[in-house]
Amino acid sequence: MLLVTLPAVVTLHLWQVSTHAIPRALVHMVADRRPLRRTPGLRFAKLLGTGSGRTFTVRDADPRQWGLLAVWDDPIAPMAFQDSGLPARWRRFADEEWVAHFEPLSARGLWSGQEPFGKPRPRVFEGPVAAVTRARLVLRRAARFWTAVPPVSADLHEAPGLRMALGIGEAPLGLQGTFSIWDSSSSLNAFAYGRSPHTAVIERTRQEGWYAEELFARFAVRSSSGTIAGVDPLGPGPR
Repeated sequence: MLLVTLPAVVTLHLWQVSTHAIPRALVHMVADRRPLRRTPGLRFAKLLGTGSGRTFTVRDADPRQWGLLAVWDDPIAPMAFQDSGLPARWRRFADEEWVAHFEPLSARGLWSGQEPFGKPRPRVFEGPVAAVTRARLVLRRAARFWTAVPPVSADLHEAPGLRMALGIGEAPLGLQGTFSIWDSSSSLNAFAYGRSPHTAVIERTRQEGWYAEELFARFAVRSSSGTIAGVDPLGPGPR
């Protein structure tokens, strides 16, 4: 009998809250871990703080914006989750919610010792794509990493084809990541491999061994709903 393995379904929730609701969001970042572990169909999940990603230090953090990155066994599980208690509780006090669904196109590396997005066979996708980078820093080398980041981040935010870029992390320091959305694979490739600030940092990473663990993944963007900071990054209109 031939067993067919369905590709992972990846979702990202982003919630924006008012200043007075920040303490409530912080409570949820701790309290929601247990119910997440009991969620049917959930393979992997990380509750995330977000920020500008300009320096990957605590001064980048945006305490008004929080996220949940999740990997699911099938397309039905995230649909059921969206109507469940955890997102509903966030919606009670969040000013905005943005939810996007992705399909992995490629993935390399580990996150908390796991391969959360599996091992998809790399392929071409015509349409908007998303990218996640994530690393656990070697702490004694963190200072060199932080000095190298600002030129790359400044270049990222000016890159043609970029729709959205966030810093993401499970902790204020030492666990660094980015989430970005691009018009196309070609625009993402142009930034990743064709712009000197980024390629220079890639070379330094190899030479200096900044990371104890790292992961790079890209995704086909399948759908999105809602807004964050007043816009849908995948919606029509100027960006």
